[in-house]
Amino acid sequence: MASESDGSNPVEKLIQHQDVTSAVAVAGHPLHAMSVHFPIALTFATLGIDIFYWWTGDPFWVRVGIWSAGGAFAAGVVAGLVGTAELLLVAGIRGRVASWAHGVAAMTLIAVMGLNWGVRLNYPESVLPHGLFLSALAAALAGLAGWHGGKLIFHHGIGLMVSAKD
Repeated sequence: MASESDGSNPVEKLIQHQDVTSAVAVAGHPLHAMSVHFPIALTFATLGIDIFYWWTGDPFWVRVGIWSAGGAFAAGVVAGLVGTAELLLVAGIRGRVASWAHGVAAMTLIAVMGLNWGVRLNYPESVLPHGLFLSALAAALAGLAGWHGGKLIFHHGIGLMVSAKD
């Protein structure tokens, strides 16, 4: 089977010359690439907070987890809206399977983060085990979405800012 990098993939040949310039950018910097760091960091922080709560039993960590999970969800919605706009507006992004895989993993992650926040708001006593499970699932989904996002950047050059001098 031909690899993507040797140029013999017929599907890749059809889309390799399509424009992948960001449609949602400020001064040439794609907003999606800049906004994904916040939900990723808060997703992993929520998992760490849950582990601290499990370890110490201190209710302080339950309160911190509510804020962390809520922040992860809110930031994820913003990053997801920008990413969806990129996916739908740019044909060179839309034509790549990794873009769709990234989008599905990211939307699933946002749904799990929303559920995690909702559980914490309505049933704070169930952080263990339900919140911890949802945090671990969200961390795994963040890894999956990030892997596909990295594939878009490093294999397809999407989201890179290249100067005219290069």
